[in-house]
Amino acid sequence: MELLQSTDFWLGLLLIIWINIILSGDNAVVIALAARSLPPEQQKKAIIFGSGAAVVLRIGLTVVAAKLMTLEYLQIIGGLLLLWIGAQLLEAEEESDEEASEHSNLFAAIRTILIADLVMSLDNVIAVAAAAKGDEVLLIIGLAISIPLVIFGSTLMIKLMERFPIIITFGACLIGWVGGGTIANDMVLKAFGENNAWFHTACTVGGAVIVLGWGKLKSAQHHKTAEIE
Repeated sequence: MELLQSTDFWLGLLLIIWINIILSGDNAVVIALAARSLPPEQQKKAIIFGSGAAVVLRIGLTVVAAKLMTLEYLQIIGGLLLLWIGAQLLEAEEESDEEASEHSNLFAAIRTILIADLVMSLDNVIAVAAAAKGDEVLLIIGLAISIPLVIFGSTLMIKLMERFPIIITFGACLIGWVGGGTIANDMVLKAFGENNAWFHTACTVGGAVIVLGWGKLKSAQHHKTAEIE
């Protein structure tokens, strides 16, 4: 009872929820992109499982995030994974509805969501952990409350993508942008980035361009193969 009556507790909880609202935007985009080609019933399952997994991952990563962030090459590997995921999702956007449904399934969508969330949550949890100030109860409650926020954001994004397909391309580029920034933040490149202000921007923009070009190239190859067959 004393915990729930503490002003610091409620202020910390509000801060964690606010941080998650801000930081969960890219997670919602990933979930929406991965689930958009599934049947409506599977879409709901992918969104719920994906959103829940995102929060569970953040809770688990918070314990070890500070140590993980100091490992060399870890964020480079994670960033490259995000570039690959962004390109794959953009390639799927270029396929016809029939082709997309053949390649899409619930397990594949959840797997994509988990990998992307794992990488994208590495730096996000640092901010959440700082707001919790070591209070594990506060951390878990705050992250649990963020689940419906991610679910709502993902559902809204899918509806917007259906109405405005160009959002899919922007979403894939956003994943590339985050991937490039993740690479730039790796410990091996940190010192160079601090001494060269342009480096981080170049990596984020480069990540978005790579995903766009890679996705379009894979799509063109797919269509060419389909025409030959």
